[in-house]
Amino acid sequence: MDRKKLAILVLVGTTMLLATGFATAQETTAQEKQTQSTVIMACMIAMAIAGIASAIGISIAGISAAAVTAEKPEVFSRVLIMEMLPMTQTIYAFIASVLLLMGAGLLGGKAIMDLSSPAIGMSTVFVGLLVGLTGLSAINQGIIASSGITATGRNPSVAGRGIMFAVMPETIAIFGFLVALLIMVLGLKILG
Repeated sequence: MDRKKLAILVLVGTTMLLATGFATAQETTAQEKQTQSTVIMACMIAMAIAGIASAIGISIAGISAAAVTAEKPEVFSRVLIMEMLPMTQTIYAFIASVLLLMGAGLLGGKAIMDLSSPAIGMSTVFVGLLVGLTGLSAINQGIIASSGITATGRNPSVAGRGIMFAVMPETIAIFGFLVALLIMVLGLKILG
């Protein structure tokens, strides 16, 4: 396919997408748009807080992991697992965000949530805060993982114990995520 045909195809495709977007935008009321904007803000809150916490936790553990593997490269896989543990809080925020966006009709399909209610929008903000704030446990998880990595550098046979200690702060994020799921499913009815 030459460039001219490709450019025409892209132009036609883009025009169709924009036309579809305008048609959908005309069908939504001002309140529904406001609620969708609030859902987007809720997702941003969840991802930003949990993402920053995970980045801090991973970097704390990563410093120790780099030092230990410089001395003992054979423990790389063990310490890598511990370094990655603080990332899971961001995974919870990502899953919650995808579910909220789907429920609001912003990510494929029709809105399942009642977008005409401002209370629904505010509820999604609280879901975002719940997942994001409990995701702050990633920072402490990174500190504990860092200690486990250091211990593994001294005695590789304790790596499993180090992982178990580092997983404990994760339970806080899991509880927050589970409560957020309950709110989304039972309160916001995102699954229809």
